[in-house]
Amino acid sequence: MEIKKAREELYALQKKLAAYEHAMGSIYYDGATTAPKGTAENRSVSLSILSEEVYRYSTSKETVELLEYLDANKAELSEKEQRMVYLLLKDIRNMQKIPMDEYVKYQELVVIADDVWHKAKEASDFEMFCPYLEQLFETNKKFALYIEPDKDPYDHLLSDYEEGMTKEILDEFFRKLRDGIVPLLKAISEKEQIDDSMVKGFFPEGKQEEFSYYLMELIGLDLDHVGLSTTEHPFTTSLGSHLDERITTHYHEDDFTSSMYSVIHEGGHALYDTGSADDLAFTVLDGGVSMGIHESQSRFYENIIGRSREFCGYVFGKVKEVFPEEMQGKTAEDFYRAVNKAQPSLIRTEADELTYSLHVMIRYELEKRVIAGELEVKDLPKEWNRLYKEYLGVDVPDDKHGVLQDSHWASGLIGYFPSYALGNAYGAQFLAKMKESVDFEGDLKEGKLENINKWNRENIWQHGSLYTPAQILERVLKAPFDAQYYIDYLTDKFTEIYKL
Repeated sequence: MEIKKAREELYALQKKLAAYEHAMGSIYYDGATTAPKGTAENRSVSLSILSEEVYRYSTSKETVELLEYLDANKAELSEKEQRMVYLLLKDIRNMQKIPMDEYVKYQELVVIADDVWHKAKEASDFEMFCPYLEQLFETNKKFALYIEPDKDPYDHLLSDYEEGMTKEILDEFFRKLRDGIVPLLKAISEKEQIDDSMVKGFFPEGKQEEFSYYLMELIGLDLDHVGLSTTEHPFTTSLGSHLDERITTHYHEDDFTSSMYSVIHEGGHALYDTGSADDLAFTVLDGGVSMGIHESQSRFYENIIGRSREFCGYVFGKVKEVFPEEMQGKTAEDFYRAVNKAQPSLIRTEADELTYSLHVMIRYELEKRVIAGELEVKDLPKEWNRLYKEYLGVDVPDDKHGVLQDSHWASGLIGYFPSYALGNAYGAQFLAKMKESVDFEGDLKEGKLENINKWNRENIWQHGSLYTPAQILERVLKAPFDAQYYIDYLTDKFTEIYKL
């Protein structure tokens, strides 16, 4: 085989895999948004057939021989092509270690489990979902051991979402966050609490949707390539490539800020994906490199930008325009303080910026113990409730507001949750670096995100998955990752807000 021909086949291979992902992603997106409730079995059949085709095509003799030839001649490939081959071979070799029938069966399980989760959450009935969650944990652990039999299975799952991540690293990371956040939260609890009643009331869904599109345009999303829909649990997905990005939200008519910050959060994900260089489209390098770096962008836009005094001051004019009666007599400073109220709560996605990482710690500890065999899935609700009382001081009233609140486990995303806390910390250190060349506060005060987006695009977004998370951090920060930036950021912000 000639190297020129092999390189052409490399791109053709990736384009075909992208087409399969487009089809499967569209089916999943439809199921999570507009599909009738009784159609899960139909989707599971289609997805099982498509996933079997992907398995066969990816692990075929022709595909493996092509990639091994390119790997043996990688000196003749560009940096991007070398990375493509590496990632494709890594995925294929991992896939080959999982029996095809088990791989296909797992795809079916995820579709059915997600459908049952929706019903169980609505009914607040964990027992309904428990058998499926047991299978999901068991299968993820089994697949991890198939792929890396000599490695702790939870370390493997963690590394799936953040390459190189381990329990040892995360244990120390969360200890540092806990030591910094808990005393600050205690000091705040002794102060007079902020009045956030201005964001509570009745805010019609149609008006919130109008505000959502305003926010999407304000943060710089291209509405010709980014769509918005509603779902039970907001998420972002790419369909085929970064040229077709979909975000979702959930409107709560008694609190418009819930959707507001979901849209900004998911918009951050979409900015990262759509910011990939166009020559990466339909390749494995298209889109973000890891969930930790991905969450650094979504949490950066949601909190560091979205809950900043400057951004709140700018958007408050639109808030008053959309909700004039509710905002009568209120000021931009009132709004800033209301959306930064720090108070322990039940729901992770509704949590304030300060307590958010405590929600993530609870999920991390539970996942870790289930995979280690120290906690049975059937006992998750009881342990969940105990940790919420211990960490956050709140009583969990039912499964809907407790163990069933997140969609991640129903989608088989075990090992994902720590990415949120890592993303928070990455984002704070990115901010410090960004401020060396960008007038961050000045631009936000005027509602201008062009320079902020340009910095993120040049340093992070355009590279897609070309570099590992560690390489991205090294290239951008020119210094080791340090969670102290995040602790300092929170301390400075909430000390000022609560006048500690």
